[in-house]
Amino acid sequence: MKAVPKVNTDGLYLEDELVDDAFSGVVPFYAKLETVVFDPDQVEQVPTSDKDEEEAEQEIAGYLIGLPVPAGLFHPRFDLVTWEVHRDAMQEAPQESLPELWVEGLSKEEIEELTKPQPEESSELDILKQRLTESELENKRLAEESNANQLALMELHMLVLSVVPPNQG
Repeated sequence: MKAVPKVNTDGLYLEDELVDDAFSGVVPFYAKLETVVFDPDQVEQVPTSDKDEEEAEQEIAGYLIGLPVPAGLFHPRFDLVTWEVHRDAMQEAPQESLPELWVEGLSKEEIEELTKPQPEESSELDILKQRLTESELENKRLAEESNANQLALMELHMLVLSVVPPNQG
């Protein structure tokens, strides 16, 4: 068994599929169509299949590709048109070499977006340092506020003492 690329109808890589070691070329795979006929007497609805009807309605969902994907492609795309031209040319002149069939499926802009430097995530130590700094600033603010409140309280006490003589209290 070996893994070969599986592509959609546009040639874009989907995943790898396990096939026999002798597999080569380009082979279509088909979408599975299921018909569900509603039966009110059944709790669970079961798909029905008519083999002749299924074969007539099958639609190509993609292809299994017997050529490996070259390294370095962000989103590989198999050039199905070039493959068909090459296959037809091979029937006329078998000595023709294999063209470049795997191409990049993303635009330059999409690749630039994927490869632009991402901001580094803060480490746990950096996060703790940030929290400590924030806590120290908050502690300082609260201490200053407390001092201001104590000063205001002392001034209020002095004002009360100046209005009310000490022996009348």
